[in-house]
Amino acid sequence: MALSLQEAFSSLEDPRIERHKRHQLLDIIILTICAVISGAEGWEAIEAFGKEKQHWLHKWIGLENGIPSHDCIARVISRLDPGKLTECFIAWAQSVAELALGEVVAIDGKTARHSYDRKNKLGAIHMVSAWASQAGISLGQVKTEAKSNEITAIPALLDLLEVKGCIITIDAMGCQTEITEKIIEKQADYVLAVKGNQKHLHEAIIDYFEEAIAANKPGLCQLQTVEETDVGHGRIETRRCYLSTCLDTLPDAEKWKGLKAIGRVESERVINGQTTLERRHYICSLADVKPFAHAARAHWGIENSLHWVLDVTFREDDSRIRKGYAPENFNIVRQLAVNLLKKDSSKLSIKRKRFMAALSDKFREKVIFST
Repeated sequence: MALSLQEAFSSLEDPRIERHKRHQLLDIIILTICAVISGAEGWEAIEAFGKEKQHWLHKWIGLENGIPSHDCIARVISRLDPGKLTECFIAWAQSVAELALGEVVAIDGKTARHSYDRKNKLGAIHMVSAWASQAGISLGQVKTEAKSNEITAIPALLDLLEVKGCIITIDAMGCQTEITEKIIEKQADYVLAVKGNQKHLHEAIIDYFEEAIAANKPGLCQLQTVEETDVGHGRIETRRCYLSTCLDTLPDAEKWKGLKAIGRVESERVINGQTTLERRHYICSLADVKPFAHAARAHWGIENSLHWVLDVTFREDDSRIRKGYAPENFNIVRQLAVNLLKKDSSKLSIKRKRFMAALSDKFREKVIFST
């Protein structure tokens, strides 16, 4: 059963001292979400939205002492425990997402470029997110530790998610034995890109496919293939996917938990008479080329449907929100806004939906409170 936003965030602990509270925490959170969906990109804009839409907001939240000031909103959001806020977000996302068996869950990282704080010697935050491709929803995100990277963040994110029966896709950074163990532990499958960070494995996979394809004996090489072509916008793209369950040539194949096959994807593009060819290589726990090909292609949905939207529509990279936990927490609010806007069935772009949410109380209400 889908949780309402009020239900999802009601358990969040308020960081303020009781005697200093003039505004309820849930009021501030719901106000912030509504404002961001309607185009607000900073604290002053959230306050301005609240004052303009106070009558409408009263339908959903108390606001006993009116609209909080932008300074109050900033202080509260910057002090919220991002781990607890993430747990509330994930609980809500998993209650509204309908993950089918074989759902591709793409995991990838993104840096908010202007979230650095030179005064306090803090670098830009880097968030690792999980995107359910078919459901079209962000399932959750975690921040990488200051002296760490995605390798430690990915297992932490997987621990928070319910991904049984899904296919987890990760770029080459996530091609680690510990991560394959975590995915299998979560009763999911994986398709992991392999590049130079796993030098010997990468070279062995390349050598295998060069010889197997040249031999032209699919049965002998346990080689499965599938090909598809897209034509449009002056471009012809042909994708050839190869999968082999022959692991004999791999170094230390047994250390990769659940490993069943290796894969190659060739993307041949013809644009204005110029041909380019790109090859990518993978390890996976799938033994069938069709779900492998689908997963390898679906992985890029996290770039197109989440990261691009955050950059272009929500202008995340231009944000100057920097103090305390505010950059991380505001990122969670943005991803929640993306989810709500994408779940709306209107045949409009995300940018147009935000514009409509700013103009129309009825449209905004449908987007935010009809889940």
